[in-house]
Amino acid sequence: MKANKKTIKNRLAKTFRYFEGILYLLKSVLTDRQFLYLSCVIVGISSALAVIVLKSFAHTVLKFATNIDSYLKLPYLNSILPIIGILLTVFIIRKFLDGSIEKGTSQIMIAVAKKSGIMPRKQMYAQIITSSLTVGMGGSAGLESPITITGAAFGSNFAQNYRLNYKDRTLLLACGVAAGIAAAFNAPIAGVLFAIEVILADMSVTAFIPIMISSATGAIISNVILKENILLSFKNQLTFTYDNIFYYVLLGIFTGLFAVYHARMFRRVEHKIANSKFKPYHKALIGSSILGILIFLFPTLFGEGYESIKALADNKAGLILENSLVENFKKNQWIILLFVTATVFIKSIATGLTLGSGGNGGNFAPSLFVGSYLGYILAKFISLIGLKDLPINNFTIVGMAGVLSGLFHAPLTAIFLIAEITGGYGLMLPLLIVSSISFAICKRFEKYSMDIIGIADKGIVFTSDKDKNLLNRIELQNIIKKDVETLTENATIYDVKRIFTESHQTFIPVLDSQNQIIGIIYLDAVRKFIFSGFQIKFTNFKDIIHPAHFCSITENTGNVLKYMDENKNIHMLLTRENKYLGYVDKTTILEVYRENLKNLRIE
Repeated sequence: MKANKKTIKNRLAKTFRYFEGILYLLKSVLTDRQFLYLSCVIVGISSALAVIVLKSFAHTVLKFATNIDSYLKLPYLNSILPIIGILLTVFIIRKFLDGSIEKGTSQIMIAVAKKSGIMPRKQMYAQIITSSLTVGMGGSAGLESPITITGAAFGSNFAQNYRLNYKDRTLLLACGVAAGIAAAFNAPIAGVLFAIEVILADMSVTAFIPIMISSATGAIISNVILKENILLSFKNQLTFTYDNIFYYVLLGIFTGLFAVYHARMFRRVEHKIANSKFKPYHKALIGSSILGILIFLFPTLFGEGYESIKALADNKAGLILENSLVENFKKNQWIILLFVTATVFIKSIATGLTLGSGGNGGNFAPSLFVGSYLGYILAKFISLIGLKDLPINNFTIVGMAGVLSGLFHAPLTAIFLIAEITGGYGLMLPLLIVSSISFAICKRFEKYSMDIIGIADKGIVFTSDKDKNLLNRIELQNIIKKDVETLTENATIYDVKRIFTESHQTFIPVLDSQNQIIGIIYLDAVRKFIFSGFQIKFTNFKDIIHPAHFCSITENTGNVLKYMDENKNIHMLLTRENKYLGYVDKTTILEVYRENLKNLRIE
């Protein structure tokens, strides 16, 4: 048995080396642009295969749990599986992934803005393993965020392996993201738009072609291999009538406000449990147990929840009540409406528990989940009170675009994703109305999308601002200067004169015995005192010390430059743990920025 495994491993390694050799040969024969197009196809295929593995596993587990419930009548199984899945995820992370794993598409943006498009090699497999365990076994999150990270890692590491430059590396990273989204939904246009709208906000038209190639490749591979029932798709022909415009405006407002609620509630729950003082396994057990209770009460919280979206769109909401405590009320429309309403509010908590307790997943699927539920709630309520008989399937589907647009600040992605998964553009006008209103509302209350708000608040990444991206890529530790002499609080005015006379320094940091900054002495401020033989005798050392502006060496360079401008300084003192390290000057920052602008522009 061991011999067979070793033989298989050797054959796989030999095949990989053979394939790699062919690619190196092609790289030497093809032009740079031709090899880039070939790379786009390979990255697209890799991302699509990752999607197939993730989606197939999640669907198989869901089917298994459903069959067990049907035949063995084990009502608690759906509540137990997420606990097992999250505990296994934490175990894998701690034992095999160095104890940590980066979650969320914000990691891709950090890679683009600060790490020259370089992503760790482990991201090519870590996301697949952990998210399949978490979501596949019922964690209330989505697979799309891990899919995009995996695709980005494929693109980044492929480019690193074949020594492509920064702009091609970043472009292939975006190609992996586009292919992942395209494969997950069979929506190539949405994949392209997501990569451009969310990941790379600043790029030229020539970058579209490689991204489109990867996106189309991902969609084709997924469409050929994945079964249709695994994908979120709607084949009914949907039409729009103008007399419902008012209600679509209401839906836009409704989804926009709820997107704000979902983002804030999710963050609150996730941070509370993630930052608790419990040990990792205890944290995972407590968080997943609470999640298990919620799934017992609201079974549709299990996994991605795409089956319940399809049920609502087909106006079969009674199916959502199956295996719940109110299953006997499946024909009572008001009970169904109340149950759906309660579920949509609990979903934000369930997703926060899933990710905060140690599971891996994303908010893409939850945004579609709550959006569809909100559309159903509005249309059903209006119909039940007799105000107007609204098309429930239309509102269920358009609601998804509203929440997705608001949460991710990506209205174009939301519009075309829903248009593609419905197989037509019959709902284009309501999609435009709902997505734009929701986006405007969310932008008013949440400056940043939910995936990057945590890092944007720290100034780590601003993907919509190229200047800040380039500035924040500059690490202060790489440009720090230590060529100035410092003084202690026990120095004299004659020490100041000596330094300014014997050197070209224009300032002197003053430190205490613990190497902490007390203040700063500026040459321009003391010139008339120290170079006057009469006045220097009557000048007290402490009287010439001014308050100093300083910041941590871990601060973002863009923020440092902003502080310099605000305080009209040309340099900034740097500290680590409040102890003086050195300084950085504006001239050096701007020189490095200009060099980055030359070399890192994406063509």
